[in-house]
Amino acid sequence: MTQYLPKAQASISLRTIPLATHEYAMSLAIEEGKKNPAFPFGAVITDARTGDVLARGVNNSRSNPSFHGEIVCLNDYVSRHGNKGWADTILYTTGEPCPMCMSALIWAGVGGVVFASSIETLVRAGMNQIEISSKTVAAASPFYKGEILGGILETQTDALFMGRPK
Repeated sequence: MTQYLPKAQASISLRTIPLATHEYAMSLAIEEGKKNPAFPFGAVITDARTGDVLARGVNNSRSNPSFHGEIVCLNDYVSRHGNKGWADTILYTTGEPCPMCMSALIWAGVGGVVFASSIETLVRAGMNQIEISSKTVAAASPFYKGEILGGILETQTDALFMGRPK
């Protein structure tokens, strides 16, 4: 029988990765986000062991309402690497993943999720958000072993979201 749930994976310890490594990867996600100034949700997926960038994405919800930056990045990963190897990856994103995106990351079995601006900040920036934190979504998924880390380069991303054209 085909297994549809991701296998429980050993979680990546995001706290043992140097801050400079997280900041560098987040700066790449910010560059992706700048490609859509009105909705600067950018994301990159890196190899947790090497830091190599494996995929990129930016919000493209004008084409499809589900094409948030994280979803576009997941699709880019699959097109480049297939639907495998997720446990050894970290997704970096400029804004805290919404429940749809966090659920997709959990179903994929992404090893770790790092975000910059919180959902609360996105709401203050005037962006519609489903106000359920990524940690709440993960906690409702007992099979998911990935770690979540927020606030990396949030000063930069907060300014990006607050200053976006409306």
